[in-house]
Amino acid sequence: MRLRRQVYRLIDDDNSANLKINDRIGTFIMILIVLSIIAVVVESEESVRINYEGVFLWFEVIAVVIFTIEYLARVYTARLAYPELSPGRAVLKYIFSPMAIVDLLAILPFYIELAAASMGLLEIMDLRFIRVLRLMRLLRIFKLNRYNSSMKLIGDVMREEKEKLFITIFMTAILLVLASALVFTVEHEGQPEAFPNIYSSMWWAIATLTTVGYGDVYPTTAMGKILAGIIALLGIGLVALPTGILSGSFVQAINEEKERKLEEKAAEIAADVAEEVVAEHESEIEHFAICPHCGKSLDEH
Repeated sequence: MRLRRQVYRLIDDDNSANLKINDRIGTFIMILIVLSIIAVVVESEESVRINYEGVFLWFEVIAVVIFTIEYLARVYTARLAYPELSPGRAVLKYIFSPMAIVDLLAILPFYIELAAASMGLLEIMDLRFIRVLRLMRLLRIFKLNRYNSSMKLIGDVMREEKEKLFITIFMTAILLVLASALVFTVEHEGQPEAFPNIYSSMWWAIATLTTVGYGDVYPTTAMGKILAGIIALLGIGLVALPTGILSGSFVQAINEEKERKLEEKAAEIAADVAEEVVAEHESEIEHFAICPHCGKSLDEH
């Protein structure tokens, strides 16, 4: 139990006495995550991968070993992260939590590829599957959520405004279906190859609603052009709506975080000043000590 608590203090306890070591471990893992993402990107260049294949392999092994140790340590200390649950339930709750799933997906491709290589299946596996496995390492970028306060703030804002965002997405989906159906009705006879059915027309509706307008599919009839203009204008409002919701929430969250830090700083300063005052006047305080029974100075006794 003592070892478990020490491990928990090192990796996940913000209130522990080992806060500096905790921060250093977090910073080290953040740097390792960033370097592993850079390695995946650089390794996509075939000539670089061939020339430095050994370097990439050893770096990946080291990174996976460290990420695996971190994952197992968090599973080991899950009962301390969720003290209100039984040990088994605490472990299950952590394993199925979003961040734990991200941690697992960050290391799983390596072990799948290693198992396939050991069984001689790598040569017969689809290259696209292997490529997808290796690109899954990019999911490690989501591990930064745990160590970066800015990314935590984004997650908090998204959770807080999830109902408003869901309503916006729902409205967008309704408008997307309506726009696809209307443009199909108006343009199908004139352009049967461009608008063959409603779900094929959704590509044009998405490009128009998001105001991207690729121009590969577009209406040619007068009614279709009028409809496209109306949908494009509605799309501007729909894009601005979630942007306004999130930007307002971000500003509020940032201001609250600043106020919290100022309050903590003021409390620390007040505590330091109080300690200094007590230390300077300690002799006077002892001299004017009051008897708890009669309320008179102890010197009068």
